[in-house]
Amino acid sequence: QVQLVESGGGLVQPGGSLRLSCTASGTIFSINTMAWYRQAPGNDRELVASITSGGSVTYSDSVKGRFTISTDNAKNTVYLQMNSLKPEDTAVYYCNSDLRRLSWTTWQRYWGQGTQVTISS
Repeated sequence: QVQLVESGGGLVQPGGSLRLSCTASGTIFSINTMAWYRQAPGNDRELVASITSGGSVTYSDSVKGRFTISTDNAKNTVYLQMNSLKPEDTAVYYCNSDLRRLSWTTWQRYWGQGTQVTISS
């Protein structure tokens, strides 16, 4: 089994910062990509940022220049540093990972349970 567990969400005032963490655990042979998505009430889940095992990163236009994604490959952990937060960043943030559990298995996507981020004064 593979589990992704997020942490670091909470309530922050506009302009503040938060750092989210997500650790993948279990039987993992190789990780290709780790990413953060978010879903606000009434909206579809959207990509926030992603990072490949080679270090290539992608950001949504709405968070460029404010959010930074990074990984600690030794710990199978992905981080999302969020600065200059806005009320419209309020959402449940989910991490996912495309990984292989064993050398002969195919790539599969796993999701975390989500962590709430609320930006409000």
